[in-house]
Amino acid sequence: MTAPDPFRVVLVQVAASRLPEENRERLAALEVEEADLVVLPEVFQRDLGSPDDDLSGDAEPLDGPFVATLTRKAGEHGGTWVAGMIERSEDPRRPYNTLVVVDRDGLRASYRKIHLYDSFGFRESDRLVAGPRTPAIVDVAGLRVGLMTCYDLRFPELARELSRVGVDLLVAPSAWVAGPRKVEHWRTLVRARAIENVAYVAAVGQSAPRYSGHSMLVDPRGDVLVEADGDDTVIRGEVSAKVLAEAREENPSLLNRRDDLPWH
Repeated sequence: MTAPDPFRVVLVQVAASRLPEENRERLAALEVEEADLVVLPEVFQRDLGSPDDDLSGDAEPLDGPFVATLTRKAGEHGGTWVAGMIERSEDPRRPYNTLVVVDRDGLRASYRKIHLYDSFGFRESDRLVAGPRTPAIVDVAGLRVGLMTCYDLRFPELARELSRVGVDLLVAPSAWVAGPRKVEHWRTLVRARAIENVAYVAAVGQSAPRYSGHSMLVDPRGDVLVEADGDDTVIRGEVSAKVLAEAREENPSLLNRRDDLPWH
């Protein structure tokens, strides 16, 4: 890891609407302090809405107006920006749930959500198509950042595959639906992904009341460095190369992992 130390992270917890133009306006008006990485929630371009919402009409290509607006923000404020969008797919009825990573020069990377939220009474797969089973990693000023989306947190295999190729920070933009035990699940899973992969995790959710909020940055020891409540807010944290190295020396579990076991 050769990133700036500390590496400054901004987490933007805000609820999106069902209107892409409105969300672009909110993005354009957003003011953040200088940061190396700015992370917005899942589907910030267009909220998923009710289970019977047709998302296809609001899907955009990766060179569409949402990515253009996000790129302009990165140019104005500096740093690398991550946000979720509904992306057109080859299926005219079912788009992708996609994360995009941009800087002032444009699109750096994208990740199409692998695990669709067919759980807790929802069926994302009726309206969205899953992305390819290919982990997505992007270098941000020398920091290796792995991309995950919301429900992916419940599947440790993806985070582990990202850790196997050397990520320092897992980023998980989310729209974590509110409900009984959901905040407890969220906090437990985010911390577990940090501890078991000895990596930082930046998990950014949409805000209440529809979603759970509680965006948080967790360090490789599992300590919560900063956490929001349920309301719209912007919070800041820092990723430290020194802490990352110390945590991996204390707990070399990634080196102790047995790749020769039959389930690998």
